[in-house]
Amino acid sequence: MQNNQAPIPYPPRALSTKDLLYLKDALSWELLAFKKFHFFAQQVSNPDIQQALDRAGKMHQDHFQKLLAHLQVDNNAALASLPEQQQGQ
Repeated sequence: MQNNQAPIPYPPRALSTKDLLYLKDALSWELLAFKKFHFFAQQVSNPDIQQALDRAGKMHQDHFQKLLAHLQVDNNAALASLPEQQQGQ
């Protein structure tokens, strides 16, 4: 099944409860991945493998920070700024 819907170019100004729950799950997944890569990087003796594991862990840490930034908004103020017709949707 194809999805012909264009991607959203930027996150919405207000987050729904479903959005918040998904972001919470995604944060947990990214944090766990970061912790696992950090742990495994400490266990290996090959510097090339250690560097690759550290890079992968850094990528997940960056993803965590980006997701966290989406949660650091005043959701009530964002909802109040939306036009009346959009709030009921």
